[in-house]
Amino acid sequence: MATDTLKSTTGAGGASGGLRRLLLDNGALTALIVLVIAMSALSGDFLTTDNLLNVGVQAAVTAILAFGVTFVIVSAGIDLSVGSVAALSATVLAWSATSAGVPVFLAVLLAIATGIVCGLVNGILISYGKLPPFIATLAMLSVARGLSLVISEGSPIAFPDSVSHLGDTLGGWLPVPVLVMVVMGLIAAFVLGRTYIGRSMYAIGGNEEAARLSGLRVKKQKLAIYAFSGVFAAVAGVVLAARLSSAQPQAADGYELDAIAAVVIGGASLAGGTGKASGTLIGALILAVLRNGLNLLNVSAFWQQVVIGVVIALAVLFDTLRRKAGATPVAGASGGGKGKQAATYGLAAVVTVAIVGATSFLHTGSSAASSPKMGLSLSTLNNPFFVQIRAGAQAEAEKRGVDLTVTDAQNDASQQANQLQNFTSSGLGAIIVNPVDSDAASNSVKAADQAKIPVIAVDRGVNKASVDALVASDNVAGGELAAKTIAGKLGGKGKIVILQGQAGTSAARERAQGFANGLKAFPGIQVVAQQPADFDRTKGLDVMSNLLQAHPDVQGVIAANDEMALGAIKALGSKAGKSVSVVGFDGTPDGLKAVEGGTLYASVAQQPSQLGKIAVDNALRALKGEKVEETVKVPVKVVTKENVAGFSG
Repeated sequence: MATDTLKSTTGAGGASGGLRRLLLDNGALTALIVLVIAMSALSGDFLTTDNLLNVGVQAAVTAILAFGVTFVIVSAGIDLSVGSVAALSATVLAWSATSAGVPVFLAVLLAIATGIVCGLVNGILISYGKLPPFIATLAMLSVARGLSLVISEGSPIAFPDSVSHLGDTLGGWLPVPVLVMVVMGLIAAFVLGRTYIGRSMYAIGGNEEAARLSGLRVKKQKLAIYAFSGVFAAVAGVVLAARLSSAQPQAADGYELDAIAAVVIGGASLAGGTGKASGTLIGALILAVLRNGLNLLNVSAFWQQVVIGVVIALAVLFDTLRRKAGATPVAGASGGGKGKQAATYGLAAVVTVAIVGATSFLHTGSSAASSPKMGLSLSTLNNPFFVQIRAGAQAEAEKRGVDLTVTDAQNDASQQANQLQNFTSSGLGAIIVNPVDSDAASNSVKAADQAKIPVIAVDRGVNKASVDALVASDNVAGGELAAKTIAGKLGGKGKIVILQGQAGTSAARERAQGFANGLKAFPGIQVVAQQPADFDRTKGLDVMSNLLQAHPDVQGVIAANDEMALGAIKALGSKAGKSVSVVGFDGTPDGLKAVEGGTLYASVAQQPSQLGKIAVDNALRALKGEKVEETVKVPVKVVTKENVAGFSG
């Protein structure tokens, strides 16, 4: 009897001791548990089945990329190209299965082969070309992204239906991306722990010269390592494109940094020799939980980036301290254990404080239980036009007693899909979306429709999905007005350049189409150059400076937004408003000031604050069951020096 009791006690102690050792030896796992507990306490919408599945879906692409990057980092390398390789692989699949008429099965193989080829090129440059991994993969980042744009001609390519099912669910509840993530994670774990190439990765990362002297063919092993990374990147690209129902040439931009962060948070060292697939998965889940939770908590879109960066830095810092504490030689084993325990608990405490502290930035508007709740997902807040949409929406929401949550997709269609999923799972009354891309937003909008949540599109429509209303200016008509304005200023003759928006976005395509339509009536206008400047003022300055070297006699500039127009004005210097006329688009405050000052000849103003105001009004009416118009057009207006004083915006 006593023996049985002793065994029972020992077993229980062993189980609790095993759990304690597991948490102490895995700082990232402890951090993840603390994050989940903190988010659950702060938001009643977090710990639901639907939302937890959302977290899994949102972690999937990053995790699959990160599994491939784990191989590289374990071997003391780095791969900055995985995001671009993912986009290129998806583009190859979509193009070959649609435009080229290749059977879908072969198209998938071509996509995987694309990833392998990119990885092999990286490996050759590093092993035989002696290029540092950072430089070689940075070059591949640019090459792969460029090829994706070349193949797609800057426009999304619809994914075949048979492959798009990768973004669906099995049995109506298990998301396929989560299943693919688990399978790829198991493959990564098997390769690292059970194969010769896996052991070689650790050996090369631990000491490359020692590995070479021990008989390892290091150069050939590196080829295989980077090829593995390419395969995982290709799979991630296919999963991402399936979620968006289209291959986006700008997809996965910046995802390589998330992948590297996930690997390092998961316990791998950038110096090589350590790392495992389970840790990488935990790292990816930490990033997904952070983004999901901060969305649900309505933390400011700007502060979200700060909080995520701080938590990543703290997680890695304290995990490093924990390892050092555990490795410190002491008289007994307990000293190191206490050091590890203190560092692990310190990590948990700091992460908790960081998350709880983030709630001080929560939305301070109406929080009464009876207040209607809405979500507004903007394509970016790094542009004055969309900042004005937000301002108009927030002013109307405050006036009408609406609790409005605003998110920033940072021009990333996948991130916007995640945000819309979060809106849907948290049961908001209505959703307003300003799509990064009209095609990519369709699946998320369909999910909201199925949940009986009214959806209002603002500025850009949503293709292949039903929205209750579209509140927008006509980008094509606005582009035509811009073309006619510059042609009228030049008397129907002259050389002009066009600064295009971000390649692959619907706004850039529509405005470019408007420019082309408008210029057809003026054969005397010669377009000497058209280049994208990504809706960015700095890039507008750089691109215009370059174009002036080849075309110093240019007489006019059409820019797809005011930010690029202002950059062009800076490049033109004293020519702006005198020998060279510049026409912008949007009617932003800075743009209107330039019109008033005479350096910007005109801006096609869209009245963005009105777009936001009207969108909230229509969302509230739809939420109440009132009838709304399918399309609400906010008129565009050409603003020049003559009428800028009376323009209200």
